[in-house]
Amino acid sequence: MSIRARDTLGGRAAIVGIGATEFSKDSGRSELKLAVEAVPAALDDAGLTPADVDGMVTFTMDTSPEITVAQACGMGELSFFSRVHYGGGAACATVQQAALAVATGVAEVVVCYRAFNERSGRRFGSGVQHREPSAEGVALGWSLPFGLLTPASWVAMAAQRYLHTHGLTPEAFGHVAVTARRHAATNPAAYFHQRPITLADHAASRWIVEPLRLLDCCQETDGGQALVVTTPERARDLPNPPAIVVAAAQGAGRAQEQMTSFYRDDLTGLPEMGVVARQLWRTSGLTPADIDVGILYDHFTPFVLMQLEEFGFCGKGEAADFVAGERLPLNTHGGQLGEAYLHGMNGIAEGVRQIRGTAVNQISGADRVLVTAGTGVPTSGLVLSGDD
Repeated sequence: MSIRARDTLGGRAAIVGIGATEFSKDSGRSELKLAVEAVPAALDDAGLTPADVDGMVTFTMDTSPEITVAQACGMGELSFFSRVHYGGGAACATVQQAALAVATGVAEVVVCYRAFNERSGRRFGSGVQHREPSAEGVALGWSLPFGLLTPASWVAMAAQRYLHTHGLTPEAFGHVAVTARRHAATNPAAYFHQRPITLADHAASRWIVEPLRLLDCCQETDGGQALVVTTPERARDLPNPPAIVVAAAQGAGRAQEQMTSFYRDDLTGLPEMGVVARQLWRTSGLTPADIDVGILYDHFTPFVLMQLEEFGFCGKGEAADFVAGERLPLNTHGGQLGEAYLHGMNGIAEGVRQIRGTAVNQISGADRVLVTAGTGVPTSGLVLSGDD
């Protein structure tokens, strides 16, 4: 890999507003309505109005177009709008896109949002039901005929190889689930509020696709989450402490597919997150020892372990012991396993709360937070910090 200079994005944008709907299993309203609740809530939190917004970013999978949300929220002209592909891998990249626009003067106030009825409407966990002809569909054609129809089955392939290679049992994944549910139990916004679990509960939960059990798999959620990004200069005049974007990165590995990258030389890691990790450390000048809180994308527990290893928090095969030893506060909101599955956007909001000092499970002195997006797909990550 060639050596590249550090980029100049760090410190030139900040998250200044966060807003969300309630997280439920049946919202009873349209995805557009969810977006139009979350976006004004984020603007109110930022001390801004719809008239201040001149940019919007969302996911390619979102059914609520930028211009429609802008019109419904009472915004004026937009000078920037963008969408990011690859499902949950887009989460931190929405902030990266917003930060790039703000840093270059293309826009001054950019809203990032995601809203879906992922439980009462389309359920990603139900697997591939129909797909229009595409190159991605051709790639899936190597897996679907053999029964690998769902995200859980795709991840199970890598998870089984991970356990075999490192001589581990499925209990290794249980530490991630127990940690997430412990934090969710004290978070009133979490679906699993007041419902912690034990390793025994994890081991007793039913198989979904071996070696993954029910408690290794994230929820399906209805809801919306929005974030507001602007310049650090403007942020200092707003009511809440800003979360400065110290570094932002996207990554796709060699031989990358969407969750079915089974033809790589090694199935026990996440090369796409390795790309992100190298960029974040290079750009920020930080190391794992500098991170106070990790908000790691947890759609499935095995990929949390692999992320810790890709970022260098521990060696290969050592992440289960790392989590069990509580050597880094992880997913203090409960994650997607415990709070809600919002394609990772609620994790970014938790990162902002930790920087502000307002999280339900606040980590004392938290000043640098690592946030990651979807794994197994082209992905993204952020390092956030307080305004020094």
